[in-house]
Amino acid sequence: MVDFRKWLLALAVVALLLGIGSSAANAQSTFSCSATSGVPNIVRAEGITELLGDLVLNCTGGTATPFGGLVPPQNVQVSINTNITSRIVSGTNISEALLMIDEPFPAATGNPPPPIGPAAGTSNATTQLACLAVNNTNCQIISTNGTAGLIGPAGNYNGSVGHPNIFQGFQNGVNTIAWNGVPIDAPGTAGTRVIRITNVRANAFQLGVSSTLIPTQISMIVAVSGSTFISILQPSNGNVVGQVSPGLVQPPTVTWLSSPTFHGPAAYQQCNSVNTYLLSPPGLTVTDGGIAVSVTEGFAASFKTQNYAQVENVRYLIGAADYVAPGNISAASLQNIPGFTYVTESGFFSDASGLTQSTSEPVGLADHGTQVQFTVSGVGAGVTLYAPTYVFLTGSYGGSTPVGVAVLVSQSAISSGAISSSTAIPIAYAPAGGGNTTATNPNPLVAVSTSGTSATLVYEIYYADPSVQETLTVPLHVEYTSNTGSNIPATTTTPATVGVEFSPQSTVTTASSTAPIPRFGPSGSPVSLFTISPCSCNLLFPFVTNIAGFDTGVAIANTSLDPYGTSPQTGTVTLNYYGTTSGGGAAPPKAVSSAVAGGQELIFTVSNGGNFGIPATPGFEGYIIAQANFQYCHGFAFISDVGAQKLAEGYLAIELDTPFPISRTLNSGENDGH
Repeated sequence: MVDFRKWLLALAVVALLLGIGSSAANAQSTFSCSATSGVPNIVRAEGITELLGDLVLNCTGGTATPFGGLVPPQNVQVSINTNITSRIVSGTNISEALLMIDEPFPAATGNPPPPIGPAAGTSNATTQLACLAVNNTNCQIISTNGTAGLIGPAGNYNGSVGHPNIFQGFQNGVNTIAWNGVPIDAPGTAGTRVIRITNVRANAFQLGVSSTLIPTQISMIVAVSGSTFISILQPSNGNVVGQVSPGLVQPPTVTWLSSPTFHGPAAYQQCNSVNTYLLSPPGLTVTDGGIAVSVTEGFAASFKTQNYAQVENVRYLIGAADYVAPGNISAASLQNIPGFTYVTESGFFSDASGLTQSTSEPVGLADHGTQVQFTVSGVGAGVTLYAPTYVFLTGSYGGSTPVGVAVLVSQSAISSGAISSSTAIPIAYAPAGGGNTTATNPNPLVAVSTSGTSATLVYEIYYADPSVQETLTVPLHVEYTSNTGSNIPATTTTPATVGVEFSPQSTVTTASSTAPIPRFGPSGSPVSLFTISPCSCNLLFPFVTNIAGFDTGVAIANTSLDPYGTSPQTGTVTLNYYGTTSGGGAAPPKAVSSAVAGGQELIFTVSNGGNFGIPATPGFEGYIIAQANFQYCHGFAFISDVGAQKLAEGYLAIELDTPFPISRTLNSGENDGH
């Protein structure tokens, strides 16, 4: 009995040990991947094709495919909580979204070079080879791992023929990308297999900005199915790959440059010609004047270049001997280092063979950099706007040092396709320290094309600093030659306005093979830009009376007829009475004269009225404000006892139109003698 008990105890210990060994073996054979999104990208709330952060799967365990065996295919699918808008590059929804295995760094150093980017050959594969993962026959790999289960250049994903390391997926629904038949080999005991998903774009505009302190998030869920079970560890609500934030600070600010402390619309008068020197071609460089329209990016890196070479070139813009004109920018530099944050409109952009490319753009390359459109509405007849061919970006928190440049690329918004090439507009930068330029005019102004009463200017970010929150300021110059007889320029009953938004605007909210990248939805509201008022002259007669035996005579002269070539003007005069009448009665109602021509005078007395239809206002005492609908007027008042037998006094009317911003009327005029 005792022996039996001893045997029973021994058998229990053996069973326990076998169980532990079996569990350890099972744990070792489990192929598991942990999903991580790292730091999610901040994406623009206005954006329809915002580039999301990469999703990375770090995989361990499992049993590596024996040497010479067929690596088992897997189907990988990612879904996000909004529309996926990665470019459709070909046929049956083939996408620019990519899946990469074992971080295939390029054989060439690429961009950026060390020490920012890795040197050639310092990571796993040094050759990038692509495969279209649409079914489980396209991307088969025969294992070269052998019994050691090697990872890296000597392993399965080395980019050699028959061993692709970049896999191209397809759009499998409005919010889903799939890769079918991807050969995913378990790393076994050799290390960690890294699977990276990149070039996924999302419609952030569809989600909008959060109304709470917690920003709107874009999350991604990954699923894997196939002949080999792979356990995926990820948050139940997905991996956060994007946070939505406004890309532009709205509304834009408007500053009248002739009075920089004044924020708001510029005020012009119809009878004063403005900036007529701009009519002499070619457009002239100006250093002051105009209306500055400024907009600030909502977060650093909201303004993006098309390609990383332009980010790097910003250092040549600041304090260097030369500035490369947009037409001289070299071909786009590859963005082919997995996991590097390029902060451009383009995604992972490689010259790897095997990629199914678009006929217009390579996989991952955006159509252009960030574009900002200025839409001016209410441009009346006779008015021409001028704008510079390029402007510098400055830091939004003070300082005037350039930190980037934006170039005028179009004078019309194109919603159905990419903006036209900017190389047709020449620019040059004349550095303070000397250096080469590509034109004699450092920054010519160009006349802005209008359609009806509207005009749209599009500026593209050509150089930018992704670490600085930048402000884009475009000075707009109003030009017209006055001809009041023909009502030129047309006066504004409401101010002309300007709206600032990203460009191009688009209604294509899902993945497309033709719609441009980037593209945006509408945002913001227009603000007042300028007004054109009829010319007027405003006079104050501070004391007039017709009581206690006194009377007042008034003369108002239209002096627009002169020997200096001034265009004569004709207009009515409105008299506004403020005070009382005899016995405490109310002031008389305002009186409007008939038209007074240049060289004529309106003359009246309070007691008897006068010419041009001015009625008598007997018994009135107070003050009069006269509003003349012509620019050059002067007034004189004469107070005396009736018949001027005992007492008389005369004075000049007070001109209410003085140089802005002192004037309460916002009119410029003559203030010649008081």
